[in-house]
Amino acid sequence: MFTNEQISSYNDLEMSLFNYIMQNMDKVTYMRIRELADATHVSTTTVLRFCKKNDCEGFSEFKVKLKMLLSQQRTSTRTLKSPHQAAYEFFERFQHPNLEEKIKNAAQLISKASGVIFIGTGSSGIMAEYGARYFSSLGTFSMYIDDPHFPVHAKMRKNSVTIALSTSGENPFTLPLLKQIKQEKNKIVSITNNRQSTIAKMSDINISYYVAEEFYESANITTQFPVLFLVEWLAKEVSKIE
Repeated sequence: MFTNEQISSYNDLEMSLFNYIMQNMDKVTYMRIRELADATHVSTTTVLRFCKKNDCEGFSEFKVKLKMLLSQQRTSTRTLKSPHQAAYEFFERFQHPNLEEKIKNAAQLISKASGVIFIGTGSSGIMAEYGARYFSSLGTFSMYIDDPHFPVHAKMRKNSVTIALSTSGENPFTLPLLKQIKQEKNKIVSITNNRQSTIAKMSDINISYYVAEEFYESANITTQFPVLFLVEWLAKEVSKIE
């Protein structure tokens, strides 16, 4: 239930429905279909279509499976994945031709810019610092921002490409800066775990990797391995062009 393939197939309404369910799992297991539709401002038809996309015949079966998922999460809260599992999940999708095409298109965009600005906070901020260093090592002038209040003046942004890193694609500190960059008609490339996220949709090119998010108690410990791999791949493609 809620596999990476299923999540990638959701449209905007279904994605908002998914986000509500994930944030209110206990409540949803006791809701009627009309109550869920009203709470998420969608039709009951959308809810039923969402259920079918998650391999459920109807809303009743969906609630049963949701209860099972909730129970599994509670019993495995303190169980960590094998370090190989996330890598396997990512490399299962690695051969998709669309991914290589997006990398090449992003590299072309970056090769025409005067510089690259990496943006990210938390774990993504660490990846932003690494990305800036890696790109600079291969001859592309780069800087990183991991402080949402860091002043980025217009001269720095002029003719630059911003690479936004965010696991959720909904980072409230990153979004305002990206809106400003978008208004200035500068280009944005994003690397996120979900192509339906706000940051992904704001981007000129989004590269999504889809691994299952992992939490340890309240901390999001989703692997950054795919981000590391994609940043290095992108940097090397840019260096080939230049």
